[in-house]
Amino acid sequence: MERTLTILKPDCVRKQLIGAVIDKIERAGFRIVTMKKTKLTTETAGEFYAVHRERPFFGELVEFMSSGPCVPMILEKENAVADFRELIGATDPAEAAEGTIRKLYADSKGENIVHGSDSAENACNEAAFFFSTEETVRVDR
Repeated sequence: MERTLTILKPDCVRKQLIGAVIDKIERAGFRIVTMKKTKLTTETAGEFYAVHRERPFFGELVEFMSSGPCVPMILEKENAVADFRELIGATDPAEAAEGTIRKLYADSKGENIVHGSDSAENACNEAAFFFSTEETVRVDR
């Protein structure tokens, strides 16, 4: 089993799409290990997205991610990182494949509903940013 991190971004929460997006995630075979609703400050959003600090969109990204509540989740499935990135679609919803989360729900490249880790290593680091070890322990049903 592999894990990945997703964040249902402030536009997802604002548009009341949390349930619809979670339904798509679970129907795709992902198990939600843990999740919570939180609000990032500009400082914490900047810290989370520090890898993009030198990119021209960094300021807008930080402002957007701190504009309202978000829902980070750790997901589990075989091949979780690649399968989740396929499920969410391209960053730009205009370029996303039909049926993907971003094609269905996103308004723009900047407000694209959901974050998905781009590697297993980043998934671990990103998960640790939001969740303690106790929150990530697998509890079998």
